[in-house]
Amino acid sequence: MPDPALADLTTLRIGGPASRYVPVADEQELVAAVEAADAAGQPVLVVGGGSNLVVADAGFEGTVVHLVGGGVEVSDDGCGVASVTVAAGEPWDAFVARAVAEGWVGVEALSGIPGTVGATPIQNVGAYGQEVSQTIARVRVWDRKLRGQRTFAAAECLFGYRHSRFKADRYDAAGGRHLVLEVSFDFPTGQLSTPVAYAELARTLGVEPGERAPLADVRAAVLGLRRSKGMVLDAEDHDTWSAGSFFTNPVVDPAQVPDGAPSYPQPDGTVKTSAAWLIEHAGFGKGFGLDRPAARTSLSTKHTLALTNRGGASATELLDLAREVRAGVEERFGIRLVNEPVLVGAEL
Repeated sequence: MPDPALADLTTLRIGGPASRYVPVADEQELVAAVEAADAAGQPVLVVGGGSNLVVADAGFEGTVVHLVGGGVEVSDDGCGVASVTVAAGEPWDAFVARAVAEGWVGVEALSGIPGTVGATPIQNVGAYGQEVSQTIARVRVWDRKLRGQRTFAAAECLFGYRHSRFKADRYDAAGGRHLVLEVSFDFPTGQLSTPVAYAELARTLGVEPGERAPLADVRAAVLGLRRSKGMVLDAEDHDTWSAGSFFTNPVVDPAQVPDGAPSYPQPDGTVKTSAAWLIEHAGFGKGFGLDRPAARTSLSTKHTLALTNRGGASATELLDLAREVRAGVEERFGIRLVNEPVLVGAEL
């Protein structure tokens, strides 16, 4: 059987072939595969769920290491905190489902996010008022420069909005310095969520912002909201053939926020506003692009922040659409959007 194209390994279903493909099932195989490629001077791309990647049509001139194995270890200190260590290849949403069932509090609002546990600290994955950094205790990695294992406590991970040291520290142009091997969490235990911080979620649950709700109810509500926006993977729904939110919410000076746009003050005096609002109010509504002849890319018909593959799209077509949207927002509001997915062999 031939090696898969990267289109087969990503949620966007876009991307050409790799020079070499190596599937791995555990951290020993992961480290061995990356070490071998590093020793040979080959670029390395590690792929888990492929939910945050845009790969060029030419593919990847190097070794693609595909992590396909997981595992969860649990300990409880008896003081209302569950310590849980999760292998990098564990599917994230399956882990969240278990957390909710076990009464581990703090990731219930992160339901429905595709990808693997190992990817979550890199981007400091967040949604509906929660971020994964709020429950991470430590991250164990393989340091490609030092050629050894290291463990970073949460405070050493330099978490920020969609950011961490694992995203910032580079080994080469193709890949990061740190291979995440496992992530350890400390969860309060109980049946009620953390205080619901996101207004839309609070309305859906019928609670006031800051109140708590049953974990299972929060998970169900989040999954419903994400499905309504095409953010839960479904092979039959082209609105889900995406990399999720394509642009991060801009963090800007308060004076830059347009009248009527959402505004969320940050501790440093800046303000976070909504990329989706900016896109829509710059003239790019849901489904933008679908009315073009033989359109193979468009904004999602359910959410303006997702760029979608309508079937057979190329990376070139998708990135052309992204540039058009970015330029339109910048021209209208003077704010330059930044892509959230990792671009492999391509530039925006």
